[in-house]
Amino acid sequence: MPLTANDPKRKTWLDTPTDTDFPIQNIPFGVFLTRDDIITIGTRIGDYAIDLGALHQLGYFKGIDLTDDIFLQDSLNDFIADGRKTWRLVRNRISDIFLEGNNSLRDNEEHRNKVLFTMDEIEMQLPVDVGDYTDFYASKEHAFNVGSLFRDPENALLPNWLHIPIGYHGRSSSIIPSGTPIRRPVGQTKPGDYAIPGFGPTKLLDFELEMAFITTDSNDLGKRVSINDAENYIFGLVLFNDWSARDIQAWEYVPLGPFLGKSFASTISPWIVTLDALESFRVEGPTQNPEPLPYLKQGKKKNFDIKLQASILPEGGEETVVANSNFKYMYWSMAQQLTHHTVNGCNVRSGDMMGSGTISGPTKESYGSMLELTWRGKNPITLKDGTQRKFINDNDTVILRGFCQNEKVRIGFGECSGKVLPALPF
Repeated sequence: MPLTANDPKRKTWLDTPTDTDFPIQNIPFGVFLTRDDIITIGTRIGDYAIDLGALHQLGYFKGIDLTDDIFLQDSLNDFIADGRKTWRLVRNRISDIFLEGNNSLRDNEEHRNKVLFTMDEIEMQLPVDVGDYTDFYASKEHAFNVGSLFRDPENALLPNWLHIPIGYHGRSSSIIPSGTPIRRPVGQTKPGDYAIPGFGPTKLLDFELEMAFITTDSNDLGKRVSINDAENYIFGLVLFNDWSARDIQAWEYVPLGPFLGKSFASTISPWIVTLDALESFRVEGPTQNPEPLPYLKQGKKKNFDIKLQASILPEGGEETVVANSNFKYMYWSMAQQLTHHTVNGCNVRSGDMMGSGTISGPTKESYGSMLELTWRGKNPITLKDGTQRKFINDNDTVILRGFCQNEKVRIGFGECSGKVLPALPF
C-alpha cells in the first residue's frame, strides 16, 4: 500500500510553523482530554490537535473498515491491534482531509469546531495501556562506558553482549506521560564502614536518553517472529526517559538486575510517531562483529537517523543542553530486539513497549546519561546559570527532544519532560 501521507510535496491548509515537528507528513497518534473533558484518540498537525473520534463520527473515514468506537477510547491499544493495513489507510486518509485543496472539512465551520483544538485547549494522556515493558541495553558505546566505569575498559563488554540484545523486564505501572512530575526515590545504598546499608533519598538521580517502540499483537505463545517480519509488528516510537537512581541500583542489581533503582518512574513523549512516517530516514547501523547468529541476521538500513537532545532546566533558570546523540548509533536494531524477544516463544501484545536502553554516541557530547557525561560525578557539568551538576537536583526539569530532518521534510517527536520533586519525608 503506497504511503501517500509521506509525500514531501504535500502541504496542509492548516496554518503551521515552518519548523514544526508535526508537518502533514508526520501524523502521529496520541490520546488527549478535550476542552469538554472528553478523552479521545487524536493526531496532530502543527499546533493543532485533531479529534479522530469526532472525524469518524462525522463520516470522514467512510470506506475504511473501522468499528464505531475505535477512536472513542482512552488508549490506542485496539487501534494498534488492527494492524498495519488499517494504520496506513487511516494515516493516508487524515493526510487527504487536511491536504491543501481539499475543502470538505476546511469549509465546514461546524465540523471544524468539533474536530480541531489548539494545543493549549487539551491535556495529553498516556497514549497506550502498557501491559508489558522491556528495556534493552543496545547501545555499544553506552555499554562500554558503563562497563569501564564499574569494571575496567579491558572487560567493559561482557562476553554475551556482542551476541544477543540484552534486556530486562521493567515496571509498566510507573510509565508516565511527559509533563508529569516525579518524586526523588528512596532506597537502600551500598554499605559503608560498618557493613550496614545506607538508606534514604537517592543522591545519584540520573536521566537516560532513550527511545521506545510500541508493538502490536505479533505472535501466539510458543511461536516466534522472524527477523524479516519484525518491523510489521512495530507501530511507532516515542521518546523515553528511563529515570535511574544509580546508587540504589548499584547496591541491588546483583544478581537479578535493576529493581527499585529503575521502577519509580519512566517518562514517555505523548505522541507516537509511526514507523511509516520515518521511512525516508533509514540508515545503516554499526557493523556487527562478530556476525550475529542466523536468526538475528537482518537486511540493510534497519536503523533510523533521529537526532536526540537532552537538556536540564533548573527551577527559575535557563535551559542548558547537556547531550546531543542519535538513534542511528544503536548496535542492536529494533527488528533484532523484537526477534530476540520472541525467539523463545514469548508472546508480544498490542501496546507493549520496548525501550532501547541509553543511547550514547562516540563522543562525550553524545553520551546519553549523567553517569557518562560527568564520568560518575568526577567531571561536573556547568549550567548556564553557573551552577554545576554531577547528577540531577531537586526541582530540575529534564527535557528530551528528537527529530529527523533532510532537505525535504522534518519529522519530530515533540518533548519528553519531567520535573524532579523532593523525596517525601519518611
